[in-house]
Order: sequence, then structure tokens, then C-alpha cells
Amino acid sequence: MPVAPNDVRPFAALDDTDRAILAELAADGRLPNNALAERVGVAPSTCLTRTRALRECGAIRGFHAEVDPAAVGLPLQALVSVRLAAHERAAVDAFRARSVRLPGVVSVFHVAGAEDYVLHVRAASGDALRDFVLDHLAVDPAVQHTQTSLIFERARGMG
Repeated sequence: MPVAPNDVRPFAALDDTDRAILAELAADGRLPNNALAERVGVAPSTCLTRTRALRECGAIRGFHAEVDPAAVGLPLQALVSVRLAAHERAAVDAFRARSVRLPGVVSVFHVAGAEDYVLHVRAASGDALRDFVLDHLAVDPAVQHTQTSLIFERARGMG
């Protein structure tokens, strides 16, 4: 059943065709509508209508280009785990707001467990990564502890 473009549905209401569209676009966000329609087994007009509805309901947040970090001079990547000194909502929210604006930060994850946050960071070199941790995290009074793990390789999953 085609979905009208203004039909905003909760995620739970997505059917198998919607999920197939999402899976194909997650694998290749530049897939033309005709090819997408063929892959999921619907008419191009139906596919376009459904894709628009998926954008409008928030199931598709956007499209982006995945850039090779080395191409922009930031070949070193790391995950920096951060444990905060205090866990009041204001302190947690303030750290998150600051951390997303730090140079080289790709993503910020608020996690459960011994650490509070994991920052995905890109840097030009080991020295630049060390300087990032020392200049931005170690001096932050909200930060109790950091641990840095270098990323040797990244393989993108289908999810």
C-alpha cells in the first residue's frame, strides 16, 4: 500500500518494504530511485513516495558523503573513553555540549558502563592526538579519567 508523503508514521509502523528501502539506502545513499525501486520490488513512483515519507517521519535523518580521513590530513583515528567526575544532569549535558565542538571530534557517544562517553576523534598524528587529550580533556574539571584506543581499521556494517 503506497504511503502518502504527508503520512507521518511511527517507526513501529514501518513495513517490510520500508525496511528494505532503509537497508538499501544505508548501504548506498546515492542509489537512484529507479534502481532502489527495482531492488525492493516496487514501482518507482511508490518508492519515491515511501522514501519521502521515511524522511518526513524521521526514519531517514539525512544523506552524507563518507570522506577518507587521510584525504583531509587526519589519518589517525581513536576512540577516547571519558569518565566524568560528577554525574548531575547539568554537568553531563555541559560536557556533551562542549565535546561535540572540540576540533577533530567526529562523534560523541553517551554510553553505559565504567565510562560515561566515548569520543571518536580524528587527528593528523600521534602528537596531535596526545595534544587533543591534554589540551581539551585532561584540563577539563568535569573529566575524571580518559583512556585512548587507536583505531587500526574500520569496517562498515550494514546496520
